[in-house]
Amino acid sequence: MTAVTEVDTGKCQTGEYRKMLESLPVFMNVSDDAFIEIMDFIAEIDKLKTISRQTLILDGTRYENDAEHSWHISVMAPLLIRYLDGEAPDLLKTIKMALIHDMVEIFAGDTYCYDKAASADKKEREEAAAKRLFGILPDAQAEEFLNLWHEFEEMKTIESAYAAALDKLQPLIHNYLTDGKSWKLHGVYAGEVRVRISQLRSVSLKLWEFADSIISMSVSKGYLKAEPIDKKMHKN
Repeated sequence: MTAVTEVDTGKCQTGEYRKMLESLPVFMNVSDDAFIEIMDFIAEIDKLKTISRQTLILDGTRYENDAEHSWHISVMAPLLIRYLDGEAPDLLKTIKMALIHDMVEIFAGDTYCYDKAASADKKEREEAAAKRLFGILPDAQAEEFLNLWHEFEEMKTIESAYAAALDKLQPLIHNYLTDGKSWKLHGVYAGEVRVRISQLRSVSLKLWEFADSIISMSVSKGYLKAEPIDKKMHKN
């Protein structure tokens, strides 16, 4: 099993969008390169709506896309901040990370988190995609977005730890409320999910206990396999 969403990495959305903008009288006299680059980026990230994930929406009719997922965890950030342990994160920075963290998948595709084979080159694919995508922006904003994306990936700051925790909590809730259909399809073990959501423990004991109870209930309902995962994964 290899689960990476197929994307057209060669075609750019900005061409048609640029033609439309350039046909506007107000745009014909624009000499601001930064404005044009920002408009190009806004057009390009529309593709995020086309990147399907492996998580079903709650009515079970289809898989959610990356844009929906990013929006969802961005809304969760201010709602759940009251349950964090320790120092409060910068909420705006956290939301920025939540909004941009999956944008690289426009070029790198969505990689299913429990697929070891597909994850082998995930870091390299996404790093190249981040430089390509954020490079559309003016230099200062390109640097800001790339730095925020790297910070999210490293999960060393309060903001990135919180954003990453939400990134893992949202699909956990969705999988449980859709009867574990995606988990069952891929044969996911409870231990794999516990390792996956371990980031929650570092930011909120309450959220961790909530998530852990979902996993236990999922095992009892047959949504997740109860057998332990291999020892190598426990060490990661």
